[in-house]
Amino acid sequence: MALEVALGLAMTPLVFAQQPPPAMGHADKLALTALPPKAGARLTVSSPAFKDGDDIPLENTQYRGNVFPGLVWTVGPKATRSYVVIMQGESLSGTSTSIHLTLFNLAASVTHLAAGMTNPPSGATYGPNVHGSNQPYAGPHTHTPAKQRYHLQVFALDTVVGPDPNLSFEALESAMTGHVLASGELVGLAAMDPVSELHSERPGEAGMSR
Repeated sequence: MALEVALGLAMTPLVFAQQPPPAMGHADKLALTALPPKAGARLTVSSPAFKDGDDIPLENTQYRGNVFPGLVWTVGPKATRSYVVIMQGESLSGTSTSIHLTLFNLAASVTHLAAGMTNPPSGATYGPNVHGSNQPYAGPHTHTPAKQRYHLQVFALDTVVGPDPNLSFEALESAMTGHVLASGELVGLAAMDPVSELHSERPGEAGMSR
């Protein structure tokens, strides 16, 4: 009996070590949490489409036009060589995130992205999101009527990341580690499009919580 207990305890760390990594297009935590700036410097981030803490317009979600809302941020510290923009949706439980935009190697002279952007600015590269590698903006596609938080995060780096269009999110975060000079975010809220929710209801389910 004692031997069985000892073997069980010995194997416990191995079980935790073998937990699968997050699926493509997902990450355990927000990049802003995983990659704090060196000196705590902050960027102010805004959008012409919505204010911080407000609802993201349905036109900027996958339920409607999936139009990029546009983004503006303040200039980074003097040593800034590039910017990275990452949009993540936070699960209701707060234990995981979905990735909706990764854009890296934005030139130090760039401090805004136009509304409706489909192609990255010159020299910049799209990274992975919920649709795969090297993908453009994928707006919120929340699967519940409860509002979820979406974080548009901007990072000023003192380096430039290799221009690999197939770069994984984990590799990007690794390349950014220790190089973040300043960061900031704009948070928007999104929920299931009520029209889509209505159309998805099956007979007898109207008004039911799903």
